[in-house]
Amino acid sequence: MTAKLRTLAIANQKGGVGKTTTAINLGTALAAIGERVLVVDLDPQGNASTGLGVPPETRTRTSYDAVMGHASLLDVAVPTAIPGLFVVPANQDLVGLESDLSGDASRAFKLRNAVAGLAAQLQGRPADQGFGYVLIDCPPSLSILTLNALAAANAVLVPVQCEFFALEGISQLKDSIDQIRATLNPSLEIQGVVLTMHDARTTLSKEVADEVRAFFGPKVYESVIPRNTRVAEAPSHGKPILLYDYDCAGSQAYIRLATEIIERERRTKAA
Repeated sequence: MTAKLRTLAIANQKGGVGKTTTAINLGTALAAIGERVLVVDLDPQGNASTGLGVPPETRTRTSYDAVMGHASLLDVAVPTAIPGLFVVPANQDLVGLESDLSGDASRAFKLRNAVAGLAAQLQGRPADQGFGYVLIDCPPSLSILTLNALAAANAVLVPVQCEFFALEGISQLKDSIDQIRATLNPSLEIQGVVLTMHDARTTLSKEVADEVRAFFGPKVYESVIPRNTRVAEAPSHGKPILLYDYDCAGSQAYIRLATEIIERERRTKAA
């Protein structure tokens, strides 16, 4: 039986909050617990591609080709070292997307069309040859790329860094999501908010976590991603943290987060 495709955009206009790290390691953790996952790298920096072991010189076809309709997502997806985890890589070609689509009235829906095409291609395939999840790693801005991701997604997953300036962007981000819901994607929901780079030893981390929980309520996951040297090191080795150091606190936190997300997804489907 074909698995129903769920598309989650990992987004926050603020940079340095752990979007790419979350996309890489959540994708790996979901694959580790039996899901089949496609990570779509939508950031011109291509860090998710690098972190999943796809070097720049091998990225002959990228998410740019899929968004522009030159190729399908399935055509440009490449397998990673993790069974069940694939990535649509990115490179600097995405920088030109805004101007390439400037006269196109449907420019905000290009990725949504590509995801719909993927779902159609997978129709009738057994679940072990399809995907249960598409995770979109967004750039740190509300650009045409992020708009495409939010228009294509069933839900958005928001990483929030446990540092002072993280609080400034929270209400702005929620306003942006509300605006997208009103204009491009009425069914968009916040799947959840994940606290990243949390340092249990500092009062600031606790204060930020408390404030985020007060603002988003039950949308905030119980699982918190700790500030962890091994998590920071892993991308430079082209590996997700679960491959780089399975036993470290960061790996275990992402496995707990993946489990929590799947449980939340089950409740959503049952409702």
